[in-house]
Amino acid sequence: MPLSKLREFLDSNNVKYMVMSHSLAYTAQGVAALAHVSGKKLAKTVIVKIDGILAMAVIPASEHVDLERVRTLTGAETVEVATEREFTDAFPDCETGAMPPFGNLYDMSVYADASLAENEEITFTAETHRELVRMQWEDMARLVNPTVDRLIYQHAAVA
Repeated sequence: MPLSKLREFLDSNNVKYMVMSHSLAYTAQGVAALAHVSGKKLAKTVIVKIDGILAMAVIPASEHVDLERVRTLTGAETVEVATEREFTDAFPDCETGAMPPFGNLYDMSVYADASLAENEEITFTAETHRELVRMQWEDMARLVNPTVDRLIYQHAAVA
């Protein structure tokens, strides 16, 4: 089996990473449970349209993208979640919904939630619904150069 686009890129940049296989799962929370990774430490890639242009919002699997926050951050007129039909062709080497957070490999901007940068490692779906990649956050940030900011809904403090 040929090396995937992502693995080829990581190897060519001498990045250390670990690939974890798991049984088939389609939701980020399902993957987190199977892989025994906290939903706060597993990153999911949500494809959004920022003024009609596809981009990646990378957030903890347990959270939802705050589209208004992304709109404010980018200065866009409109931000919406892209439909599968709108983005499938942009990822010919990935199963639908299993895009790694490497927008630079797909000519897309990447926005990452600040909470992910608080962890030493990042774990994410890697082109299939059966594999995860774990690597150092610092390496991912260096290679992707994402805009890091708050992208998720803030939970109200419970009294």
